[in-house]
Amino acid sequence: MELSSAEGASTRFLGLSQRSVSEDLGCRRGEFSRKHYGSVELLISSDADGAIQRAGRFRVENGSSGENTDYTPGTWHRTDVHLENPEYHTRWYFKYFLGKVHQNYIGTDAEKNPFFLSVVLSDQNNQRIPQYHSILWRKTGTQKICLPYSPTKTLSVKSILSAMSLDKFEKSPREIFHPEIQKDLLVLEEQEGSVNFKFGVLYAKDGQLTDDEMFGNETGSESFQRFLHLLGDTITLKGWSGYRGGLDTKNDTTGTCSIYTVFQGHEIMFHVSTMLPYSRENKQQVERKRHIGNDIVTIIFQEGEESSPAFKPSMIRSHFTHIFALVRYNKQNDSYRLKIFSEESVPLFGPPLPSPPVFTNHQEFRDFVLVKLINGEKATLETPTFSQKRQRTLDMLIRSLYQDMMPDLHKGNNMLNRRSFSDVLPESPKSTRKREEARQAEFVRIGQALKLKTTVKGDTTANLATTSFCKKEPWESQSFCSNFPHEVVCADSWGQSLLVSTDAGILLIDDGQPSVQIFDKTLQIKQMNVLEALDLLIVRTDKGKDSRILVFRLSAVQKDIETKKMIRSKYDCRENKLERTKGCHLYAINTHHGSELRIVVAIRNKLLLVTKKYNSHSTSASTSLLSSPESPVEEFQYIREICLSDPPVVMTLVDGPTGDSDNMICVAYRHQFDLVNESTGESYRLHHVETNRVNFVAAIDVYEDGEAGLLLCYNYICQYRKVYPFSGGSPLVQPSAYDFHFSWNQVPYAVVCAFPYVLAFTTDSIEIRLVVNGNLVHTAVVPELQLVASRSDIYFKATAAVSGSSDSSSKEMSSKSSPQTPTAYEKPEFPLPSLEGEVPCKSLYKIPLSNLVGRSIERPLKSPLAPKIITTTTSSGITSLPVMHSLSLSRMEIKEIASRTRKELLGLLDEPIPKTESAQKLKKVSRRQSDPRKGAVRSSSSDRIISSSFEGCSEGRHLSTSSDPDTSVNKEESSPSSYPFQLISLYDEDIIDLK
Repeated sequence: MELSSAEGASTRFLGLSQRSVSEDLGCRRGEFSRKHYGSVELLISSDADGAIQRAGRFRVENGSSGENTDYTPGTWHRTDVHLENPEYHTRWYFKYFLGKVHQNYIGTDAEKNPFFLSVVLSDQNNQRIPQYHSILWRKTGTQKICLPYSPTKTLSVKSILSAMSLDKFEKSPREIFHPEIQKDLLVLEEQEGSVNFKFGVLYAKDGQLTDDEMFGNETGSESFQRFLHLLGDTITLKGWSGYRGGLDTKNDTTGTCSIYTVFQGHEIMFHVSTMLPYSRENKQQVERKRHIGNDIVTIIFQEGEESSPAFKPSMIRSHFTHIFALVRYNKQNDSYRLKIFSEESVPLFGPPLPSPPVFTNHQEFRDFVLVKLINGEKATLETPTFSQKRQRTLDMLIRSLYQDMMPDLHKGNNMLNRRSFSDVLPESPKSTRKREEARQAEFVRIGQALKLKTTVKGDTTANLATTSFCKKEPWESQSFCSNFPHEVVCADSWGQSLLVSTDAGILLIDDGQPSVQIFDKTLQIKQMNVLEALDLLIVRTDKGKDSRILVFRLSAVQKDIETKKMIRSKYDCRENKLERTKGCHLYAINTHHGSELRIVVAIRNKLLLVTKKYNSHSTSASTSLLSSPESPVEEFQYIREICLSDPPVVMTLVDGPTGDSDNMICVAYRHQFDLVNESTGESYRLHHVETNRVNFVAAIDVYEDGEAGLLLCYNYICQYRKVYPFSGGSPLVQPSAYDFHFSWNQVPYAVVCAFPYVLAFTTDSIEIRLVVNGNLVHTAVVPELQLVASRSDIYFKATAAVSGSSDSSSKEMSSKSSPQTPTAYEKPEFPLPSLEGEVPCKSLYKIPLSNLVGRSIERPLKSPLAPKIITTTTSSGITSLPVMHSLSLSRMEIKEIASRTRKELLGLLDEPIPKTESAQKLKKVSRRQSDPRKGAVRSSSSDRIISSSFEGCSEGRHLSTSSDPDTSVNKEESSPSSYPFQLISLYDEDIIDLK
């Protein structure tokens, strides 16, 4: 990278930086509210005479009333409509294990409860990143983690179980070699819930207040019929071979027709009240209630104006239905209004309703409703009513499977091998190798046959579910600086620029501009904060005894650029050293500055509290530049020193509600998180970690409706704790019903909160979850990932392999040994970036915070480096992404394709169908699907695929990332800056061998 000279800097210098919108968002991103997801109310229903019939407590979602009132109408668009815990991210055994050589172990824990462990060495989404995927099956549920692969470091079963907090055993695990174990483990995974759904649809006329009246409607209105057509397609039940949702498909005992659709790989059958059998003699319509009353989720389509009597869940007599979606149609503006009722025990689920919850775009309304209902049913399965039943079933299945294995466990035959905690398969005689290879071939054959059978049955979304490629996701990144050659130590954003500490010195980087060197490499900065509002740059330099805290004025740094001053060295910064900070190894500042800036500096086991008073009227850079001295050291004052029992590893400042003697410091050391009162130095135990080894990641201060809370991140765990202010010297944290925790799939080294998301950064992936419930929404595979800065926009460095071939997918591989380093004759091949035809490239990328927190339009921000004009980003101003639609095929089409493929491989067909003919037939199929008059099934707009994409998937190829130069997009239309590196989920389409 070329460093620009000081010459011409004054012409590029924009001027003095002021507080930016990005910094406002940076402060705001740590604030969240569960009010977006409704509030719990006691709902009482009464009859026509006013007598109370039933009552119940439900969470009512009707749109947040005060949402985004400080933003101009029309500039904000919802981006958080996602399926939570999608099966193509959570069904690990089907995706990564089944049909591949992997290891399964059986054992009992210290309480004599049996467990099973499955381990596979796999390629993460064909991104050339070998990883160990591990699943622990216990009666309490499944636990899944990823562990990094190292060719030089062996991995034992004991270390895997220890990472899952299972260290003590009654019986040590032993490996299971019987191939039929795959079928049993697949059954265990299916206990997580169905991949297909059945929803009730109940038609209610204006003024109807009882369920007998609603179920008694023989037909619906014209607007109700349009709503049904929006939901899905009308199918004939007799002879239907797809997902039937409990309806009779042989004798028409549950009606002749129903509404069916496929949404993002999920088959959905709607139990429509007016399509179920109607009986004039039976006023209660038992046949209709038998189906709709046993649905977890029910849609209520209510006629009438908003002023008419509203529906209440207590009107429906059902102990099974937990979620009601009330839909009203407004003929005047052709819009739908949505209201959600969730039983009190149902955990929070998204997406939150917009404010007001009115949809004029019918397709967006359909997608929103289906996502909301699917997420709602998944959340309901976590309530005690369902989770206890699932746990009993899982316990029974695991114990039964363990009892079946016991005789073979004692015999020590081929079904269970006696070796346990082995490292690497030893070199064995050729005869033993041949027997092992034959066993593995049979193991893979049975697994692939089971995988095909499960897919054809429709019990998985594996080869059906794909993400909506035409939709721009909020976490998609933009290329910021391509081919960045330096090692990054730390960084922070400065307006639209990035101030980076590297091995070559301190650089100021702006998109599309040459970098400017601010300090030379004699100044080794290990930690930094750019505070534009306070005109300050705070850094921690060097290490060990020479480490110090330095403070600079941003305006002085800008002046150096403008006046072509020489690059500063370590020796030019003597006047910028803060006193008493020598030997510090960590510091933290308060994120919400309020009336003062607070800095806590850790020097071994001592905490040094330093503050800076400032006048809000003189914080502009121009005033600071004219009237203030170049070094701001004199403005800081030492307050007190606090002694801890151990040096802190993680440190975070938490603002108290009054700021008067109630500010706190969260510190992590040994096996605990403590809270320390800044005024008194008293510490209180916040959380104790009950594991042998602790890897502290972060303690993030978040503010829920203005009240302080903390996200405590360590190992695989992220735990939210509500924080209360000090009162009379009592402990300031108490157990709260609002506390929750969740687990990451891989140990992160950094965690970033940007409501509604929380992002975990590992060495090769970004795991994105929701803050309010910890549910997974996306996992982006990013090779050689390094988080650079995250105060406002998120910057990261990654390696993108530029391949010379059109096929960017790596070779299909599988592990063929124990969960350790494979032996020479069994080691899977992972293409390396250094192979011929590939050029390793490390670049900087940016995820705009405005996209994550819900503002799809980026605001103009001033840059301290270049006077370029930052225009508002709109859809027309972005180079369009390649539209790769996806088609959710019906089960009949899958059967036909699988049958034809099997015949081709077995040579039973005289001549395989050429690709062109296949493409033509597929086009005919898609045309039939789009024609509702022929009874075909319509899928959503995000579930249709172009024929060429399907051909590529059927041949075992994978969609390449946008960094691949050989994509279908015209190179002339997409430059590196306009067509950035995309964090798009590439679903792992497994190659099924039908031999």
